[in-house]
Amino acid sequence: MDIQQVKQRFGIIGNSHKLDRAIEIALQVAPTDLSVLVTGESGTGKEIIPKVIHHNSARKHNPYIAVNCGAIPEGTIDSELFGHEKGAFTGAYEKRKGYFEVADKGTIFLDEVAELPLETQVRLLRVLETGEFMKVGSSKVQKTDVRVIAATNVDLEEAIAKGQFREDLYYRLNTVPIILPPLRERKEDIYLLFTKFAIDFAEKYSMPPIDLTEEAKIVLESYHWPGNIRQLKNITEQISIIEKKRTIDKNTLLKYLPDYNKPKLPMLYKSKNSLDEKTFLNEREILYKLLFDMKRDIDELKKVIYTIKNDSYTHEEMEKILG
Repeated sequence: MDIQQVKQRFGIIGNSHKLDRAIEIALQVAPTDLSVLVTGESGTGKEIIPKVIHHNSARKHNPYIAVNCGAIPEGTIDSELFGHEKGAFTGAYEKRKGYFEVADKGTIFLDEVAELPLETQVRLLRVLETGEFMKVGSSKVQKTDVRVIAATNVDLEEAIAKGQFREDLYYRLNTVPIILPPLRERKEDIYLLFTKFAIDFAEKYSMPPIDLTEEAKIVLESYHWPGNIRQLKNITEQISIIEKKRTIDKNTLLKYLPDYNKPKLPMLYKSKNSLDEKTFLNEREILYKLLFDMKRDIDELKKVIYTIKNDSYTHEEMEKILG
């Protein structure tokens, strides 16, 4: 299967070089059992890459399970992934298989992997290195043959520096990295995606599809799209439903693009040891308040001293003493 066939099968829209490169790497790594880490901003469509890999691998006829690690409560994540024995914890009324047992011989996709608790990260590392795991409440070691693909929109190296993610797990997951570009780096694909979404929503709501004037196309392609493809899809649906005119001009489109005139400057690098902006602002406000309170206390003290000493010193003498 080549890149164009993959796009047709999985409904991937776009011709940018960075997108094609991500698909190319996915096809190259698919026949192997190497772990893959898919990175990219939220809304870039990272969930498509694991499906491409699985369906082009020798495991394609076996289970494919996608797990959103950020959507599972911390107290139950180990049970969900590795299963539990009856009576292992309150509410464990029966024995249960976890995803790693169910997905044996198949593929498991761990989305938002950075959200895993550190204890669960230890368990995951063991599965990756030995293929072994234990159910919650059991001392019996079980084997599983699962290909792991993970995804995150978090800077894992920064998370490692903060002690929130294990470095050994990062290197084990990141055997093959695949980076999905943000929409602002795929400008040639933005109008293609808009047109596809417009046609889909026209069919869904039984109405003519919307289109853009030339000026509106320029606005669409110059917008920074912080929410990426997900945001573009949502805005296309809003316009399709709300606007009566089917040809959308620049001014109409701008109403749906928040912070369009926000400066599109590159984000400054923030060192791992620097305070985040919110913390900095809070501490600055506290400092200003302390200085203001000190000045007020000094003024009050001057008044008290002046009152006490008023009978002993002239006004001019008190001014010299109090500065």
